[in-house]
Amino acid sequence: MTDAPLDRLACLAGRSWRVQELPGGLTNINLHVTTADGLDVVVRWSQGDAELLGIDRDAEAANTATAYDAGVGAEVVEYRPDLAMLVIGFLQGEALENADFADPGVLARAALATRELHAGPRFTGDFDMFTRQEAYLTTVKERGYALPQGYDDHADAWSDVRRALARSPRPTVPCNNDLLAANFIDDGERCRLIDYEYSGNNDACFELGNTATECDFTPEQVEAYAEAYFGSPTRADLARVRLQMLCSEYGWSLWGFIQAAASPIDYDFHGWGMERYDKAVATFRGPALTGLLEDVARG
Repeated sequence: MTDAPLDRLACLAGRSWRVQELPGGLTNINLHVTTADGLDVVVRWSQGDAELLGIDRDAEAANTATAYDAGVGAEVVEYRPDLAMLVIGFLQGEALENADFADPGVLARAALATRELHAGPRFTGDFDMFTRQEAYLTTVKERGYALPQGYDDHADAWSDVRRALARSPRPTVPCNNDLLAANFIDDGERCRLIDYEYSGNNDACFELGNTATECDFTPEQVEAYAEAYFGSPTRADLARVRLQMLCSEYGWSLWGFIQAAASPIDYDFHGWGMERYDKAVATFRGPALTGLLEDVARG
């Protein structure tokens, strides 16, 4: 199963337990641990070089607790940076899959949970994909990691996107910044949100755009998700979400290329990165980009 040093956790001291490894997790091994006296937790055991990926484990633990205070996350039971472990309460429900968002009820519950997170207490630290993309690109080049031919060809368009978004800046809110389908836990009545490795205060539209692209939303689903979140989204709201989809794709693709070279986990990280990069290229080269830049700058 695993050689995780669970016996060193204070919350398990003097208890007998059963453990099951949970699927998923590209930077963690996630272990579902139950005890005979009723403790039911997930141990997130981090793997690899967090600093290389720009992960602040202390901020992750703090923001996980803040998300719980906002009513949308799991309780922090124990944080052991010396063991690279974060212990959180187990949330009843199912981790969503991309196809689940075809259900309007699921889409609405996911948008509500996201809105509740954004309305909650501010997080420790900030997140900006332009800053992170620059840092990731520096890491890739300095370490000689493989990068798709032509990645830098889009630098000018990337700068155009940055300027357009900055022309009408919006207040930042506490964001998870990594709300792919599996990070929504749905019990049929409500969604809750997990995995705060990349959390920080950010533009709410990045959160929406990141989910939209990670979950392979159709254009109609993107509009429905924005409507569920905003109520009556403006043309600028929709453009901002779509541009932030591009930001997610172009920036996170580099995460995949770094992981392909450095991660100890057996996974096709290069393919993961290429999937996002190809999406970004399609938008950079597509006919809609100019209109999105104009719309987002209006408000």
